[in-house]
Amino acid sequence: MTIVKTKIDRRSFIRSSVLAGGGMLLGFSWLASSCSTNTPKELSMPDEWFEINGFLKIGENGLVTIMSPNPEIGQNVKTSMPMIVAEELDVDWKNVIVEQAPLNTDIFTRQLAGGSQSIRQSWPALRMAGATAREMLRQAAAQKWNVPIEEVTTEAGILIHKNSNKKVGYGEVASAAAGLPVPEEVELKEIDDFSIIGTSRKNVDGFKIVTGQPLFGLDYKKEGMLIAMVAHPPAFGMKLKSFDATDAKAMPGIKDVFVVKTYNDDYELQWSDITSYNELVAIVGNTTWEVMTAKLMLNVEWEPISDSNRMNVPAGLESTADHIKKMTEAGAKTGREVRRDGDPEAAFKNAAKIVEQIYTAPFQAHNTMEPMNFFADVKEDEAVMAGPIQTPEFMEKTLAARLGLPLEKIDIQMTRMGGGFGRRLYGHFMVEAAVISQKVKAPVKLVYSREDDMTYGIYRPAYHALYRAALDTDNNLIGFHVRMGGIPSSPLHANRFPAGAVDNYLAESWSIDTNISTGAFRAPGSNFNAVAEQSFLDEVAEAAGKDPIQFRLDLLKSAQENPVGERNDYDAARYAGVLEQVREKSGWESGASDKNRGVAAYFCHNSYVANVVDIEMKDGRPVIQKVYASTDCGIVVNPDAAVNMIEGSIVDGIGHAMYSGLTFNEGQPEQENFDSYRLIRHAESPKEIEVHFVKNEIDPTGLGEPPYPPVMGALANALYKATGERYYHQPFVKNTFEA
Repeated sequence: MTIVKTKIDRRSFIRSSVLAGGGMLLGFSWLASSCSTNTPKELSMPDEWFEINGFLKIGENGLVTIMSPNPEIGQNVKTSMPMIVAEELDVDWKNVIVEQAPLNTDIFTRQLAGGSQSIRQSWPALRMAGATAREMLRQAAAQKWNVPIEEVTTEAGILIHKNSNKKVGYGEVASAAAGLPVPEEVELKEIDDFSIIGTSRKNVDGFKIVTGQPLFGLDYKKEGMLIAMVAHPPAFGMKLKSFDATDAKAMPGIKDVFVVKTYNDDYELQWSDITSYNELVAIVGNTTWEVMTAKLMLNVEWEPISDSNRMNVPAGLESTADHIKKMTEAGAKTGREVRRDGDPEAAFKNAAKIVEQIYTAPFQAHNTMEPMNFFADVKEDEAVMAGPIQTPEFMEKTLAARLGLPLEKIDIQMTRMGGGFGRRLYGHFMVEAAVISQKVKAPVKLVYSREDDMTYGIYRPAYHALYRAALDTDNNLIGFHVRMGGIPSSPLHANRFPAGAVDNYLAESWSIDTNISTGAFRAPGSNFNAVAEQSFLDEVAEAAGKDPIQFRLDLLKSAQENPVGERNDYDAARYAGVLEQVREKSGWESGASDKNRGVAAYFCHNSYVANVVDIEMKDGRPVIQKVYASTDCGIVVNPDAAVNMIEGSIVDGIGHAMYSGLTFNEGQPEQENFDSYRLIRHAESPKEIEVHFVKNEIDPTGLGEPPYPPVMGALANALYKATGERYYHQPFVKNTFEA
């Protein structure tokens, strides 16, 4: 039995009221740290995560409505989070309606999609909210029947008194329940008694998606709406000099062409306000085709930025060759020391064998299926916005400052997103739409072409890492050194494995400034670390003459029994658990000799994932026959959705590692569309993916990002077995195979 408090502090609130026409409204906090029995230290929440509030409504007819305030980017939280509430409420899932909440800073706090934290952070509070409503309904039924509350049970939305054989639906007592005081504490279900959590439920928007109903930003329409597009400098490090719109304005359907400034010069940027081109040329017309055609008729002159621009980034036109040179030079120098255990210098000096390798990865574009877009209808006294954004609350503040309107006059409606992956954390395109609408005094939908999206992007940084390992005469790992950096940020996670498993360990970091706009990309940092680290560990295992899985397990055993240092981020036992499971499920020991297979395991976003990849070579090209995935993400709320998430991550990871990269020549992206920027194709996906979960009763952890990084390391190791060549530089396809 688990008892949780329903009222603890200002962040953890439960309040109820009667709905108009009958029924019950329950307001509650979705912030985990305020309603769990764990210690505050265990539940401390980093600033980049988020707290959200929600509402649960029970109608007089027994239908239950659960508001979902988080933006939905395909991670399925719009289904999984209400499932948790419904479980503790003990309601029939078929009687649950889920609604997307609009941005409302009076009710909700920090509505944000990112960090794979939705389920993890809200798990105890969502359970508490459902249990609280159920307790109040039981109390109302007990009073109605004049029986002890202990004798009132529930089943699928029905209140039952077995001794008198009385039954009543939730809706019939909901109004009475809403008038009762909220209990100070409630009892949660035992995990063994779950009937909704742990069972597969279809996406609540699934039918609408497959039947093409308007859910996405590009679907949004309003009478009188105009279409807008923007022209931006062709290269990072350039700005607008002049333009002639005479020919463009003469094109059919064109209303106006003018210059817009995304942010005012005196505006203090938030972290979500990343943009590299602050001054743009806007083209506004009746239809998308007319605007696209007129855009080609613009006569625009651009010029290099001579000084550092307003975002405090360096001037100049950067090229990939220069990036590679700078990263090579930085990687060869001593970096900023982030972690040191033991005496790594002595370990390398006394080593019998040293393994050393360098790994790199290029800039990458997010390339969401749905390009950037946003609707804006800005009037003198209000602004109505609608579109796909991961950070609506942050962008509301930006809009208020840019438009000169109070926050309460900004209305942001959140549409479903056709992909995010971090790209829609940064809402400059939303501000552009608003400024254009304000200028033309009409509702406008701003639409980016694919070329706009790829050349005016917020990219994954470019990375570089030096790894070194020291082995003694018995082939034991006695020293480990990683020096890692990037443009413009380092992906180093110094306290992750194998930190804590090696007596002598050194981690160094460095970074190089750039005027190319970068930001979060699915599993930030980890999406490079896992490839480099896991490829390197395989090479070290080979140098030590050890099986790669057993080599990792031996290190994890050491980290579990005799951990080095006190800042190790991971649980060594759980880490080992996914490796042991994937070894068993893949038949590693019995089938490794006759297959080109690679293994990798990684920890990020509080979850553990291990992969085995099997490759066959056909006509000189690799064919991925099968991928095994073992995941420990705690309790799995919605198994089918979780499997889908892992399968998608595996395909995504393989595609980016094999094919994707963005290069620059004098500041200009050399890849502008999918004819030159390679994404994975259907025929290149794994022929089979087998997904397994480590079963435990640990509270759920992240799942949107953890399955993405490790498969790339397993792929690199499998390619080595298939080709005899190590893969140190992404994308791998450019090493050996024709694109």
